Amino acid sequence: MIKLYDNGVYLVNGKKIIRDNGDAAAAIKREIGKDVTKEQAKHGTIAYSIIERHNCSNDKDNLKIKFDTLTAHDITYVGIIQTARASGMKEFPVPFVMTNCHNSLCAVGGTINEDDHMFALSAAKKYGGIYVPPNMAVIHSYNREMMSKCGRMILGSDSHTRYGALGTMGVGEGGGELGKQLLGRTYDLKRPSVIGIYLTGKPQKGVGPHDVALTIVGNVYKNGYVKNKVMEFIGDGIANLDIEYRNSIDVMTTETTCWTSIWCTDEKVKEYYEIHGRAEDYKKLEPEDVAYYDGLVYVDLSTIKPTIAMPFHPSNIYTIEEFKANALDIMYKVEEDCKKRFDNPNLKFNLTSKVVNGEVYVDQGIVAGCSGGTFDNVMAVADTMDGKSIGSGTFKMSVYPDSQPTYMELVKNGSIEKLMGCGVVVRSAFCGPCFGAGDTPANGEFSIRHTTRNFPNREGSKPNEGQISYVALMDARSIAATAINGGKLTAATDIDVNYTGPKYYFNKSIYDKRVFNGFGKADYNLELKFGPNIKDWPTMPSLTDNLLLKVVTYITDPVTTTDELIPSGETSSYRSNPLRLAEFTFSKKDPAYVEKAKEVKEIEAQRENGKDPCTISEEVRKAYVKIKKIKGFENIDPKSVGIGSTIFANKPGDGSAREQAASCQRVLGAWANLAREYATKRYRSNLINWGMIPFIVNEEPVFSKDEFVFIPNLKNAILNGEEDIKAYAIGDTVKVFSVSVGSLTKDEKGIITEGCMINYYKIRG
Repeated sequence: MIKLYDNGVYLVNGKKIIRDNGDAAAAIKREIGKDVTKEQAKHGTIAYSIIERHNCSNDKDNLKIKFDTLTAHDITYVGIIQTARASGMKEFPVPFVMTNCHNSLCAVGGTINEDDHMFALSAAKKYGGIYVPPNMAVIHSYNREMMSKCGRMILGSDSHTRYGALGTMGVGEGGGELGKQLLGRTYDLKRPSVIGIYLTGKPQKGVGPHDVALTIVGNVYKNGYVKNKVMEFIGDGIANLDIEYRNSIDVMTTETTCWTSIWCTDEKVKEYYEIHGRAEDYKKLEPEDVAYYDGLVYVDLSTIKPTIAMPFHPSNIYTIEEFKANALDIMYKVEEDCKKRFDNPNLKFNLTSKVVNGEVYVDQGIVAGCSGGTFDNVMAVADTMDGKSIGSGTFKMSVYPDSQPTYMELVKNGSIEKLMGCGVVVRSAFCGPCFGAGDTPANGEFSIRHTTRNFPNREGSKPNEGQISYVALMDARSIAATAINGGKLTAATDIDVNYTGPKYYFNKSIYDKRVFNGFGKADYNLELKFGPNIKDWPTMPSLTDNLLLKVVTYITDPVTTTDELIPSGETSSYRSNPLRLAEFTFSKKDPAYVEKAKEVKEIEAQRENGKDPCTISEEVRKAYVKIKKIKGFENIDPKSVGIGSTIFANKPGDGSAREQAASCQRVLGAWANLAREYATKRYRSNLINWGMIPFIVNEEPVFSKDEFVFIPNLKNAILNGEEDIKAYAIGDTVKVFSVSVGSLTKDEKGIITEGCMINYYKIRG
C-alpha cells in the first residue's frame, strides 16, 4: 500500500504521524509536553540541517549552496572543464571526481573517446582532480564507495547523483552548475519543500529494491507530488532494508523529478562506512523530536509486489501479476503510444507477438549500472540462477557489476562462476545499457532491465530509421527468475530461492593502484591533452533590447525528454565537440530542426555584421511589415533586433541532467524555449546557463510552427524582474500574448543578458 497525504504532516519522535490540521498543535504538546510552531518543526528535518550547513546566503528562503565535492563522467566533464577554464578557472577548489563509465568502450568515432579520457587525466593533474580510469566503476558507485559522508553534499553532472541512503545529499545538474562551483560561485535556488517518505513493514522474499522504487515512482511522478522537492526517507521500515537495497531505491528517486533525497542513518550505514575504511565519515542522522513535512508518502513495504515498468517511462507500472493477466491489452496500449510518438510508416509494432499461448516471453535480460549492478543485486541473481541455464534460444542476458571492487568480491565468493555457468555474459562496469549504448536488442525485441530508465531510444534503437525495440524495467530478482524459465516472464516471488546474502568485503587497493588523486596538488604549468575532436565553445552573442524568435519546432507531447532534445547512445562520443554534436539536435523528434535553426542563425550572423535582415530573408521582411504596424514600433530598426530560433514544448526537460540538451540548441542560434512548464529544475538551469530564456507561456499558444514571435523591451524586462512580458505572435495576423520567466537570481539575469555563463563570469573574473 502506498498512500499520499493531501497536506503537510508532523512527525513526532520519528514515529507518530500527525496531520497538519486544527488539532495538530495540541496533539504535539500531548506527545512531547511543549509547544512547537510549524516554523520550528520545519527546522527539524534532516534535509533542513544539511542544507543550512551548506548555505552561504543570509536569506533562509533564497539559498546559495557550496558543495563538498563534485563529480562528472566522460560525456560531461570535457564541457564542464572547457566552460570553467574559458571563464577563468585556475584550480579545482573542491574534490572533483571524473569517472569514465559512459564512453568507456571506446567503440565509436575512432580515438575520440580515449582522447577525452586523456584530457580528463591531464586536467586532473593540471587543476588537482580525481581521475577514475575506464571500466573501474560507474560514477555513482565510486562516489558511494569513496566520496559519500554523512551530512555531505555532492553535485554531479548526471541526473542520478543520489547518495541519500548513505546520509549524503546528491544533486544532479547540468554541467554549467558544476562550472560555477569550480569558479567558487554558488548553486542558487529557492528553499525546497521536504516530503517525508515513510517506510514501514518488511518486503516479501523475492521483492527487490526496483519493485519498491518503481512503485513509488508510479505513484508520485504524474501528479508532481515530489517535483523539485527533497524526498526524506523515514520510518521503522528502513531498518528492514540492507544498505545496497536502500541505495538501489534511492538512485531511482531521480525518476520522480525530486531535487534530491536523504535517509535516516543507522548501524547498517555505520557498518557500510567501516567496511569501506571510513568509519569517521559516519554520523547518525534522524529528524528532531518534531519535524514538519510538506507532504508524506506512506509506503507499507510488506504490500509491494514484483513490478514491471512498461515503455516508455519508469512510472508506467503494473505488478507482474497484473501485467501477465492483461498482457495483450497493456501491450496494445504501448503499441498505440509508439504510433503516436514515432510517425514512421516503416516501423512495425509487434510487442503483442511476445504473448504466446497466454504467456509473455522476453528476449533479453540486463542487470547493470548504479541501480542494478550492486553487490546485493548481482548476488541475488547468482543465487537464483545457480546450476541452471538461460538456454540456447532467443533469450540472452548480461550482468554488469557496478565497480571493480564489487566484481572482485563476486569473483572471490564464486558468484561470477555461477553466472557464467548459466550462460550469462558478465561485463565490466559500464553505464551503456542505461543510456542506449550497450546490449542493444534486435529490432522488435523485448528487453527487461534493472537499470534506471526506459525512455524511447534508451535501449539503442532508432525509430526514425525504422528500428524499434522495447525496454521494461524490472528488479534483478525477477529478471533472474525469467532467465531460468527461458525468457518466460516470471516474478521472483513465484519461485523458491535461497538468498545467501554473504557479507561484502571492500578492497580499496584496486583504486589505490589505478585512480589518480591530485586534489590539493594542482600544477597549472602542465598542459592539457587535446584530441582532434575536443573543441572550444563557440562565441555566444549577448541579448539585444528587442528579440525576434522563429518557432522552428512545435511539440505537442505532454512531456519531452532530454533524450528527445539531444539523443543519447552513440552521439555521446561527440559531446566534446559542440558544433558536431549539435547536428544531432532533435534528430529523433524533428529531423528538420537543425537545418531550420541554421537558416535563422545565418540571418543573425549577417545582422551582427551590419546587414539589414529584411534584405536577407523575405519572411523576415514580411514579419517586420507587421511589426511596424504595432504602436510604438513604427520606426524600429531591424538591424538592432536580435534574431534567433526557439522551440515550443508543453513540458520539456524530463530525464538526464546533461547540459547539451540546451547547449546544442544554443550553438545552433537558439535564444529561448517556450513552454507551459519545465519538467525539471536542471533543464531550466541548463537553458539559463547557456543564455537561453526559459519562457513560460501563460495561456494557450497563439503562435504556430514557423511563425515569428516578437518580444520588445526584453532585456530591461529580465533585468527588472518583470512578472509578465508582452509578446506578439506574428502570423497571418498579429496576436498579443504574455510570457514570464519566473524567479531569476541577479546572476541568472546577468548570464541571460550577457549571452551565457562563460561571457558573464569571464567579464567578472
